[in-house]
Amino acid sequence: MDQMLSTKGVGKRQMTRRRSKTGATPGRCDPELAHVWLPYAQMKTVSPPLPVARTQGVRIFLADGRELIDGIASWWTACHGYNHPRIRQAVETQLASMPHVMFGGLVHEQALRLAERLARLLPGGLERVFFSDSGSVAVEVAMKMATQYWINRGVRGKKQFVAFHGAYHGDTLGAMSVSDLDSGMHARFAGTLPAQHIVDLPENPTAASALDKLLKDRSGTIAAIIVEPLVQGAGGMKFHDASALRHLRALADKHDALLIFDEVFTGFGRTGTMFASEQTQIAPDIIALSKALTGGTLPLAATVATAKLFDAFWSDDPEKALMHGPTYMANALGCAAANASLDLFEREPRLQQVADIAAMLAKGLNPCRGLTGVKGVRVKGAVGVVELDRIDNLDAMRARFIELGVFVRPIGNVIYLTPAFTISTDELETLMRAVVKVVQEQKH
Repeated sequence: MDQMLSTKGVGKRQMTRRRSKTGATPGRCDPELAHVWLPYAQMKTVSPPLPVARTQGVRIFLADGRELIDGIASWWTACHGYNHPRIRQAVETQLASMPHVMFGGLVHEQALRLAERLARLLPGGLERVFFSDSGSVAVEVAMKMATQYWINRGVRGKKQFVAFHGAYHGDTLGAMSVSDLDSGMHARFAGTLPAQHIVDLPENPTAASALDKLLKDRSGTIAAIIVEPLVQGAGGMKFHDASALRHLRALADKHDALLIFDEVFTGFGRTGTMFASEQTQIAPDIIALSKALTGGTLPLAATVATAKLFDAFWSDDPEKALMHGPTYMANALGCAAANASLDLFEREPRLQQVADIAAMLAKGLNPCRGLTGVKGVRVKGAVGVVELDRIDNLDAMRARFIELGVFVRPIGNVIYLTPAFTISTDELETLMRAVVKVVQEQKH
């Protein structure tokens, strides 16, 4: 323990010294950022990122000694909090025997066990698990499966997808093509991506009728419908009812299209059930999973298909095989972390904790209702959202949250909380008070 503390102290001193070299705006003039390219950031004008020394539970400890309560669980991954001892021990044990081995021609117990457990947990006959390393790639694999499914059945023209306004499915080219470019981060790519059909969710008779007509008119070209069930995440934390998803299932069956659920964000308890699809009484043909799969420890993703879909690939013809294989697919460390995470869901009351968080979010964010500039407040499971008319300066708002001792990252016109399920009542109340205070301070 003394050695661990000593190491942390050295890291803290080193990071503090590195940061003190310059107070300049990040970019070419900042030597500390000379060789990194930050995500979702204009490097010339981006605010300086905060050097982190360590994490524990729901706390982020900065190199300068400050301590933040994390309100978004590192992009919704750390569902058990940071550094959970069971996951850490599982990774350390696996590291001692085999950190990685290629999954072509070789397999290992962690992956086999994880695939079996996912197949047992998922609804509706989703039973064939293809591993990859990120949510975007899991979506790409799902799209590739759907397209090749029709090719293998001798149907060549079905290569387009139906997706929805407000959707975000990832940053790779295929995933971008089924995201809403108008409301998302990739508007500059309009006209350069594969053409898809981006339409309204069937939440009312008009939208349902329009989608029915589209699927009928384009039945020879549409391979699948892809949707984030119940909550559209990075596209604005927009909620929709399970009835819309049941309607999608019915329309997909009616017009001979596949149905893909992107549960990269919603999977593993976030909406109140282990998977959002459990609340719909239907099942997709393919599901994409990632983020909380390893409890926020290591990169891992899975694309899971039904037996019906897999059967189209089962053949003596080698050309009907799914020709895809990420180098680090089924990484042993990631699979060990995922198995340990599933152990925690089995042994600890995670879904009850999510229900408790939902109740606290509904109460704690309620004071935002009726405030000037607030369009709405909504809660689904461990997702709490305050939607504003606008946010004029995202960087300033994010900095204000840091001043209040919390790490919250508004997107677009939305302030949201997606904390670890293990967060304490006091910590969650601190997060909610910070949100209410920041909203109250907004000038419109």
